[in-house]
Formats: sequence, structure tokens, C-alpha cells
Amino acid sequence: MTEVVDFRSARQIHAVLRERGHEIGLATVYRNLHDMEQRGEVDVLRAGGGDTAVYRRCERHEHHHHLVCRRCGRAVEVEGPVIESWAARVARDEGFSEVTHAMELFGTCGACTRAERGRPRP
Repeated sequence: MTEVVDFRSARQIHAVLRERGHEIGLATVYRNLHDMEQRGEVDVLRAGGGDTAVYRRCERHEHHHHLVCRRCGRAVEVEGPVIESWAARVARDEGFSEVTHAMELFGTCGACTRAERGRPRP
């Protein structure tokens, strides 16, 4: 996945590997992506209620969040110290430990917004 810079589904990654001549099963791709996620080597976005995941090699190894364009899929890695403080406080107040979290913010990037505004109205 080192050459993949945008988010891709396991099926898309599997197809790329097969096109490159790798004889690998889809289940193996899923297992490896899961292992890479656990080691913090890939970013994972879950869309549509969490049942669809897309993956991308991490640019940063420390914990971070994403701002994702709904139209083009562009993703920006962002820090969220307020989110980190809030999650720690809620966990502590409720007596939880070893809490993890993931947060993705979805919107429309500037380029897509400008493109949409530049179109004539029907």
C-alpha cells in the first residue's frame, strides 16, 4: 500500500494487487489490513454506519483525526486536542479505562465548493 495515497476499500486494494500479478485472496487482504490498523500503519475511515471501511497508509503515526470531503474524498489529517481532553474526561467520569476513539469530520472541501459555485444554476 505504500504507493496508494488515497483511501481505498479492501476490494479495491485486492484488485490492484491482482492486476500487479500477486495471487492473493481477499480474506488475506482483510486480515493484513486489520493487522496494519492495529499497528497504526493505516488510517481507516468507516462510512455509512461503520459497515464500509476504506484504508490509506498513515502519514502520521501519532493519534489523529480526519476532515474528509464528501464529494471528492480528499482527506486532511487534523489534530484534536479538545476531542482528546473530552474523551479522557468522559471515560474517567464513567469509570472506563483503555478507551480508544476515532473521529472523522465530513464536509465539502474548498475546491469542490468553488467548482460547485462556478457552475451555472439550472
